[in-house]
Amino acid sequence: MKPAPTDAPEPGALLLAAVASLSAQQRRQEAALVQLVVRGWWQALETGLDLSPPPVTKTPPSLGADVAAAARAYGESLAPLPVADVADRIGALHAGLMPSDERARHGVYYTPPALAARLVDLADGGRVNWADARVLDPAAGCGAFLVPIALRMAKALKGVEPALALRSIANRLRGLELDPVAAWISCVMVEAALAPLIRAGGKRLSPCRHADALSVSAAAEFDLVIGNPPYGRLTLAPDLRARFARSLYGHANLYALFMDQAVRWTVPGGLIAFLTPSSFLAGDYFKHLRRTLSDLAPPLSLDFVDERKGVFDNVLQETVLATYRRMGPKKKRPDRALVNMIRAGSGGDGLTILPSGSFTLPDEPTAPWILPRHASETGLATRLRSLDSRLRDWGYRVATGPLVWNRYKPQIADKPGKGAVPLVWAESVTPDGRFTYRCEKSNHKPWFHPAVKGDDWLLTRRPCVLLQRTTAKEQARRLIAAEMPLSFLAKHPRGVTVENHLNMLLPLDDTPPIVPPAVLAAFLNSRAADRAFRCISGSVAVSAYELEAMPLPHPAALKELTALVAAGATRERLDQAADRLYGIS
Repeated sequence: MKPAPTDAPEPGALLLAAVASLSAQQRRQEAALVQLVVRGWWQALETGLDLSPPPVTKTPPSLGADVAAAARAYGESLAPLPVADVADRIGALHAGLMPSDERARHGVYYTPPALAARLVDLADGGRVNWADARVLDPAAGCGAFLVPIALRMAKALKGVEPALALRSIANRLRGLELDPVAAWISCVMVEAALAPLIRAGGKRLSPCRHADALSVSAAAEFDLVIGNPPYGRLTLAPDLRARFARSLYGHANLYALFMDQAVRWTVPGGLIAFLTPSSFLAGDYFKHLRRTLSDLAPPLSLDFVDERKGVFDNVLQETVLATYRRMGPKKKRPDRALVNMIRAGSGGDGLTILPSGSFTLPDEPTAPWILPRHASETGLATRLRSLDSRLRDWGYRVATGPLVWNRYKPQIADKPGKGAVPLVWAESVTPDGRFTYRCEKSNHKPWFHPAVKGDDWLLTRRPCVLLQRTTAKEQARRLIAAEMPLSFLAKHPRGVTVENHLNMLLPLDDTPPIVPPAVLAAFLNSRAADRAFRCISGSVAVSAYELEAMPLPHPAALKELTALVAAGATRERLDQAADRLYGIS
């Protein structure tokens, strides 16, 4: 293939321009476009193979000569790249061309090559023998894991007669994929990666098949189950809910079902290696999954992706790469799991591994897993696991702000009117931890008119602490709190209502709590509390469950902090006192 002139547009740019010219009906033929790219790439490979890609079930419909030429040219431009990188780029193209609702519904976010390689390395550390291991990727995508594993299997069989080596790999490497086009791409990628072996052995491979992994029977037959399962909430049919009942509590999430299924697929002593959101580590909906893992497949290692930007575009969840050992009657339970932070360069390249200590499972198998997210938090996480006090011991419970505004639109107003009460929105809790009654967004209004009967449950009349419900790990602080003081409530004796983007930390009963609201707010706004919460929280939500499970100092230890709050001390002095409560030097 002749090199393009230096002033010619990049093939990728030409393809994007060609796609932009398609009609709405043609854009729905994204599978046909991807197939043309794959065929262009395959034909440009210098493998010496007189082979075409594995067959597809349908012949791509015509997209027009210009678009077809741009697709083939883009495929040809990928020929010099390693197969893993090609799988990544074609996977990104395929996912990017999908309708956004379809991509979201199926949780399609393919794994960057560097993270895939890291997870395979973790499996290596779990003592997987690539010469005889039976391996399954139940959400194979475009082959991010099947390709590097196929190469490691081939390397482990170096010196074995090619036909026998191919037969061994074909018998031991399996992939399942709900998307038929992605399943086909996986097969193409594995064959391209093993092209020299296929040429010598004369046998083709079809390691990935189109199937719904959650509907396939899950017998314990694999030494390694690896992958990046899809995620997202879903409503389960009664039979599926019954099948996965041991790991379900409330809402079901796709990736949690795949984790449960992986436990069923793995032989005793075998390994599970999954890349997933970290919400299962502490979320209430995942507490039964934590028990399943604790009892049947405890963790060996957990790697947290330090920054999401440039790794998974448009993915809000924190990501963890973890390995688990399937227990059996004669298998020794691991004492602890190693914890690392991993940082990726642009596009997921150039991983840096930062050891962050170790982790032991809690005695209560459904309890949140308290883990350091940074090397500096190793000692803190250990201390947190030794603390017995919780928010309830301070005299509080957590409730979500009761007013879901779009259910009460007719009762929300710009002016008070008779019987109106203040409506407290999330912006009333300022980033620096102060309560300021205000409405700053265009659709926010300051007053709520309760119905004469039935709306009293929406009102509160006691001082409490308000806390932002959604914060990201990239923010300076995850916990942003403010006391809603008695002085504000005294101006509104009928009560106030709080919108549901705020948490309310309320007294347990009618007696004053052991810890005054102002002291609780000051503690939650401290850097020590923020670091402690990051060791327990695995999602962007600041949930009631995680707040109530967060280890706290004993109330008797708060004398210094209480005195500083009463004296109006600076934020730095409050932070220093809170640091001492957690033994942070």
